[in-house]
Amino acid sequence: MASYLRLVLEGPLLAFGGEAVDSLGVIEAFPAASMLTGLLANALGWQRHHRAALARLQQRLHYAARIDREGQPLTDFQTAQLGANDQGWTTRGAPEGRAGATYGSPHIRRRDHDADKRVVVALQLDDADEAPTLADLAAALDEPARPLFLGRKPCLPSARINAGIVEAETLPAAMASLPPLDTATRLLLPISEPHQDGDEVRPWSDHRNWHSGVHGGTRMIRIRQLPPVRHMRHAP
Repeated sequence: MASYLRLVLEGPLLAFGGEAVDSLGVIEAFPAASMLTGLLANALGWQRHHRAALARLQQRLHYAARIDREGQPLTDFQTAQLGANDQGWTTRGAPEGRAGATYGSPHIRRRDHDADKRVVVALQLDDADEAPTLADLAAALDEPARPLFLGRKPCLPSARINAGIVEAETLPAAMASLPPLDTATRLLLPISEPHQDGDEVRPWSDHRNWHSGVHGGTRMIRIRQLPPVRHMRHAP
């Protein structure tokens, strides 16, 4: 038996970022390892310059994710006129200034989101006794050092993220301990999980190089279509 931490990622807007192209901020259906690392690190109070700690946490993560509700795609068309003295909101309790000049024309970009989506995650850590432990992560999610968001700062959670630690034989069994909704559709699994007929095996670039600040490297994952959820009917 092993220990697994379960997460519920749900909110009015979610944005599991994909590989951005120019001014287009695209999204993926499932949360990336880098996104989960950033979420947990934010709860712990880590900052971007904690590169070695961020890289180690990402390296230790093994997880599965299930889409319980697909949500509706939404694209936000954004324009911003940036001034040299403008300040932005941060999760650090203090506004963030800019070092650049004033832009003469608006900054235009598009950012994709999913509206009213729900995804659940079960994750395990290599070297379980190394800090931070699953218990450390669970406690930080309940009392985060900074406000938490699901992919982008406007994407605030609408439910408690920490769904508890369970003991299970396998990652899929830990995931199954959170019953799926009637609308559950797909499951992401590591390539190390046993193959089932119908599994889609594909490459995915979801790891961040925390020293250079860019994404790099590709791993193989399984995407499994889920059958309709059937509930037991009890005779009156």
